[in-house]
Amino acid sequence: MSGPAAGTAHAAATTDVVCLGESMVTFLPSQPGRLADVPSFGRGIGGAESNVACALAAAGHRAAWVGRVGADGFGDHLVETIAGYGVDTSAVRRDPDRPTGIYFRTATDRGTEAHEVAYYRAGSAASAMSPANVPYEELFAGRILHLSGITAALSADCLALLRELTAPRPGRPLVSFDVNHRPRLWRDGDAGVLLELASRCDLVFVGEDEAEEAWGIVGAEAIRAALPEPSVVVVKRGSSGATVFASGRRPGPRSSNAGGADIGSRPTHVGGAEAGERAAQAADRDTVTVVPALRVDVVAAVGAGDAFAAGFLSATLRGLPVRDRVRHGHLMAAAALTVPGDLTEPPARDHADRLVALDDGAWGRLRLGPGWTAADRAHEEVRTP
Repeated sequence: MSGPAAGTAHAAATTDVVCLGESMVTFLPSQPGRLADVPSFGRGIGGAESNVACALAAAGHRAAWVGRVGADGFGDHLVETIAGYGVDTSAVRRDPDRPTGIYFRTATDRGTEAHEVAYYRAGSAASAMSPANVPYEELFAGRILHLSGITAALSADCLALLRELTAPRPGRPLVSFDVNHRPRLWRDGDAGVLLELASRCDLVFVGEDEAEEAWGIVGAEAIRAALPEPSVVVVKRGSSGATVFASGRRPGPRSSNAGGADIGSRPTHVGGAEAGERAAQAADRDTVTVVPALRVDVVAAVGAGDAFAAGFLSATLRGLPVRDRVRHGHLMAAAALTVPGDLTEPPARDHADRLVALDDGAWGRLRLGPGWTAADRAHEEVRTP
């Protein structure tokens, strides 16, 4: 295992969340239409884990991103831009032999057939991450380690790395895992491995649609039955909201330097009849929380899942109740949905807290559009249909 990067000895005392994964330079279209017809593109950044780190840093948390980029201009741009959000990038490694990944996308909704994405990531620096070349000291330095299933799909070495990072071990921080199933990345692989990885983590984010597509599992309750080990499973249900299954073990991060509860014992793998028994026991001890989604005037349906995870993690770090964690996730997602790119300035904490505290009726009437994050209390947009 590699040692810590220079200048990061302070990380153990200061980091809330460490995010590991691939980040790429993304080229955003200047106008709608097919990639073949778009005349020019604006440059941005994209990457599930770096998106989470940037959102958390913008929300006032101490976040670090660990990744691997090429020793090229695109790598410079990624590191500088992510650091510009206040994220600690000192543990990012530069690869002299492999390029930084890039991709182009159309302006249409990712869920439509008209949406196109052209990835140039094969053989990228990020795909060379492995158990032999990541800075373990920095990865385990935070209160939470956030991972996603995208990394597992990049290469056999990346999958081996995630297996290593999710393995039970003394002193492991709370491990957060966003399934982030991307079918295109699993054309030649078995997406079932994402279920294995998720079962080894403490907090899991998974969409109902991706669970069905990747694993053939339908419905929130069936997803929880397939994942009895994690302390918390957050099932995202699109416009219907989210359902959270939380076991008796408190879903707060282990911390020696800040508030947060010990999550208890690490998950243990079981199979067959014992696994079924464990699933039934998990259902018996779970608290189930259902939180409706917000109505949002969507500008671009990208980055919302990462923003939701950041909002939920932010509220988890603050020790808020499960309902409020989900509502903060919905608000952070709404911030991402109402701008063209993946990243945006989140609402001020006191503004978000006021919205989260609304009663169920007022929450249900809330509708958010472009510019809502800058609204003060006197100008919050609360509209009825």
